[in-house]
Amino acid sequence: MELRSVSTKRILFVILAVGCPIHFGCTGAVVPPGTTPGGGGQGDDHVVPGSPFTMGASGIHRLSRIEYDNTLRDLLGDGSRSGFAKLPEDVADPFDNDYLTQLASGALISSAETLAADAAVRALSDPTRRAALVGCTPAGPNDVACLERFVTTFGRRAFRRPLTDAEKNGYLSLQSYGVEDNNFYTTVDLVIRAILQDPSFLYRVEVGQPVAGVPGIFRLNDHEIGARLSYFLWATTPNDELLDLARDGKLGDADARRRAAATLLANAQGRQRVASFHAFWLGYNQLPFPADLAGALRLESDALVEKIIFSGKQDYFQLFRADETYLTDILATHYGLPLPGSATGTWVPYGANPRRGILSHGTVLSAGAKFDDTSPTLRGVFVRNRLLCQDVPPPPPTVAVDEPPAGNANSRCKFDRYAVHRSGGCASCHNLTDSIGFGLENYDRAGKFRTTDKDAPECTITGDGDVAGVGKFNGPAALGEMLIKSGNLERCIVTQAYRLAMGRREVVADNGIIDSLTTGFINKNRAFDELLLDVVSSAAFVHRRVEE
Repeated sequence: MELRSVSTKRILFVILAVGCPIHFGCTGAVVPPGTTPGGGGQGDDHVVPGSPFTMGASGIHRLSRIEYDNTLRDLLGDGSRSGFAKLPEDVADPFDNDYLTQLASGALISSAETLAADAAVRALSDPTRRAALVGCTPAGPNDVACLERFVTTFGRRAFRRPLTDAEKNGYLSLQSYGVEDNNFYTTVDLVIRAILQDPSFLYRVEVGQPVAGVPGIFRLNDHEIGARLSYFLWATTPNDELLDLARDGKLGDADARRRAAATLLANAQGRQRVASFHAFWLGYNQLPFPADLAGALRLESDALVEKIIFSGKQDYFQLFRADETYLTDILATHYGLPLPGSATGTWVPYGANPRRGILSHGTVLSAGAKFDDTSPTLRGVFVRNRLLCQDVPPPPPTVAVDEPPAGNANSRCKFDRYAVHRSGGCASCHNLTDSIGFGLENYDRAGKFRTTDKDAPECTITGDGDVAGVGKFNGPAALGEMLIKSGNLERCIVTQAYRLAMGRREVVADNGIIDSLTTGFINKNRAFDELLLDVVSSAAFVHRRVEE
């Protein structure tokens, strides 16, 4: 059958048109936020102070593994999560939807074909699911009206827009195979396979209309805005209600779009997306622990995010200052805290315990694990990258990063072994990172408190740290408080939300919109849900700049 080969060729054609990411070399210093001039072929010449069209370039976005699986779930009732297992792994820096990292590959084409075929089989093997999916009872293999209803409805959901006449007629032409096979569902099977391999499904294609007098800027249409909105706040395809709003032209207006976004956020999927944002941003989307511990750790962080943003409607800084946490008996045992007497979790005050906020959670403290222990260097890089939005340059290619630092051969203490980082050519970068990591050393790679180095009881941990240019601290609670008082944290939080919404990293041209969003975030008492609504209400959210 020629269907598969034709569809695969179409996918290949589009994939090869996607640009490759730009790789930057080591500069020997951190790169402050908002100072990258390039990215997507857009430079400083596009910065027009006060212009609503000053923004970085955007390209075509492929569905991430999570987005693919969520979309199959909502299109077909398919909970297999097959895309996560078979699609190429996404680069998470920190999010998984940066189009500049979505490289073309033969593995992607092959996986898309296999996944589509398997999904079609699963969808049609259950008579109840099949009937709900098709939406009508065919009178026979040549029932054109029933097939057209299915193609029109399923196609709109899968492509996030109505099918063109050419597309619809192309899929309807597959009915000859069902007639030949004397089985209406043979045609349905082929339509599902073809649509799930189509570039309009695998990619969020944004075209829009050119903005008069502003070269290179295109205004997205309502269906493109709806797709952007749904994947930002739900990580899945738009539902029928959102598609109907797009059909009726009700997503172009900022206030109407804000109301639609608020509806999405109020849904369980919206709250889950906010939890997922924090998991990606703070490095705990996948935890390297046994399932019971990983589940308890994730429950703790998700509960705090939910309480601060939604149920408690608190100042977002309370995420870093919270004096209570959500404990199960499993997690309390892990942390060495009194058992709360709950297998499902309950809020417990920290009291005299020095932990405070999400930076004290084992989820966040798991970031930067290396050599079966914590890495002060990687933890420092984590704080610079994720909480200050600064890019730390990679080490020179001659450095053996897979070997622990030797340092003082006469000492087993980590601080002495890392002394080699504090002198010579290494010091310029490591002084920016290691001193941060040592301020978190009292907590191991799973967040358990300790007073001495791993396997070296003679090596006492002081827990003293220093963020060069910001201040000194001791422990994650003090680090969070210091970052809050530095005045640098708000803008980085806003920047991270902007990165997820736009599916790319910010560049110089984005500084104006990020500054404006930051001012709004501060003025609205740092309400995180309001920040997300401000993002979707912005001009940047409904426009794209072409890549050069």
